[in-house]
Amino acid sequence: MKKLTLAIMALLAFSFSLKAQMYVSTTPAHRNVILEEFTGRNCQYCPDGHAIANQISADNPGRFWAVNVHAGGYAPTSYPNFNTTDGTAIASGFQIDGYPAGVVNRSTPNGQSRGAWASLANSQMNQTAECNVAGAAVVNPLTRTAAITVEVYYTGNSTVNENYLSVAMVQDSILGSQSGGSTWNPSQMIGNQYVHMHVLRDIITDTWGDAISPTTQGTLITRTYQYQIPETIGNPNGVAVDLNNIHFYAWVSERSQTYDYTYQGQQYHFTAIRPILNACELEYIQGVDEPVHPIITGVGIDGLYECTQSKSIKISLQNIGTGAITSMSITAEYDGETYHEDWEGDLQPYGKEIIMIPVTAPFGTQDIAVSITEANGEPYEFTSTTSVTILEWSDLVIEGEEEVLKLQLMQDKFGNQITWEFTAADGTVLGSGGPYDVLAGGSATQIHVENVVVPVNECVKFTIRDSMGDGICCTSGNGYYIVKNSHNQVIFGNNSDGDFGEEASHLISVKSTEGVIENEQTVKIYPNPTMGMLNIEGEDMTSVEVYNTVGQCILMREVNGNAVQLNTEGLSNGLYIVRIHASNGTMENHTFSVAR
Repeated sequence: MKKLTLAIMALLAFSFSLKAQMYVSTTPAHRNVILEEFTGRNCQYCPDGHAIANQISADNPGRFWAVNVHAGGYAPTSYPNFNTTDGTAIASGFQIDGYPAGVVNRSTPNGQSRGAWASLANSQMNQTAECNVAGAAVVNPLTRTAAITVEVYYTGNSTVNENYLSVAMVQDSILGSQSGGSTWNPSQMIGNQYVHMHVLRDIITDTWGDAISPTTQGTLITRTYQYQIPETIGNPNGVAVDLNNIHFYAWVSERSQTYDYTYQGQQYHFTAIRPILNACELEYIQGVDEPVHPIITGVGIDGLYECTQSKSIKISLQNIGTGAITSMSITAEYDGETYHEDWEGDLQPYGKEIIMIPVTAPFGTQDIAVSITEANGEPYEFTSTTSVTILEWSDLVIEGEEEVLKLQLMQDKFGNQITWEFTAADGTVLGSGGPYDVLAGGSATQIHVENVVVPVNECVKFTIRDSMGDGICCTSGNGYYIVKNSHNQVIFGNNSDGDFGEEASHLISVKSTEGVIENEQTVKIYPNPTMGMLNIEGEDMTSVEVYNTVGQCILMREVNGNAVQLNTEGLSNGLYIVRIHASNGTMENHTFSVAR
């Protein structure tokens, strides 16, 4: 590998000064774990392996990392092509009898089935490691150069006098096809695309690692690499390398081991550097060789799924320069308006900051363009643009603390592609369902009725998804969805709402009748409950509107005076809201009920 440039070395030195210590710990510790998971996009059961690896990682944060190695007959070269020369070589070092398979810290010469990964990982994590591994990767987003430093400290003695250090780059959040994704790991499906995670993109060292020595207790070994991150990896049908979704792992393996295996009378030879003694994820830092260099790392709407148009533009900033930033000027263009924000503080190198700008958000899809126009008192240019969609909501007025919503879902033939959920504004899942069965017949349908309890004073989001992206209609059967309240009144949906593509979402604002303004001193409504005619008396009324409890205006009457009479014979029994407008611009809401 090339040696580091002086500028990058200075950047790393600055990084060390921030830590005021070396990366690696000198205290004996237990082993961390690398799972090399042999997988492929055409492997039906591999998503189940992905889900199992995800769970092991969640159960052991900072101690377990999966590296998805796409190789072999289940790994096609169509887009996205995840095959790599390194991955193929690593897969050839182990006996793999079926997919998915994996080696846990290379502790076995053969790939293990997914059911064995958790116990093998726990066994490894309970063993004392011979060495500790730590380091950092400083990535310049302008030149796509990574300055990588890895430290290995031996807290014990290896059984051999030469080990091997490996550094790998993996990438998350790559959309592409995946056999069995919607069945075995639907949480990683977006529409009909699978979100591929921790995919091996490159081995930066030699495929099996670079030799390091001595390997005796008390030895500190430091290795540095300068790596030019490619724009794309894969030939043909390469996949772009997104700097915001890459990670670097490092591990130390013990020695080269060769073993023989006989299968159906044929002799096979496998050679691998194994086992892995310890591993880590390198600290990932974006940095440039300039004193002042803030960037925008994210733009969005805070409270996107809350039932209000009063929201905030959320701007995520990071200082990737070598000097502190004490002031910035930010502009945001949204819905034809320009907002300006002056920030002051002390943003150190690699530090992050979030700025919130209050806005009134219009319904529908709008672009947001955010720019840094000044930094540390000097003109500066950096712009990030994204689009957001603000959903309208239906008002649902209830009596009591909760309401039972009824989902009436007519599935099409491919029920295995359908999932749905009701969530609160904070992401809490209130109810979910699907996937369903695949039905016989070219355009078969089947009805499902699901009840979900939702609390009062909550903004509830309903989302329905089809993993193939073609909705629940048309040539596969005319499906639909309808959501009703406990009085069997339709909140949204109808029998032609099956053609929604990948997904459809709706918001429901669940409110209490206690929040309805009542002022009997200025307005009189009688008889209440009513069996027919409803009398409304007030001062200088200009109009009255009647709404049902799901927020639909069902009756409107112009008024020029102090009294009006409404005929309610066409209304069903139940609770209603009457909204009264006066000539002075005031508005009052009152409730009445129809009972026959």
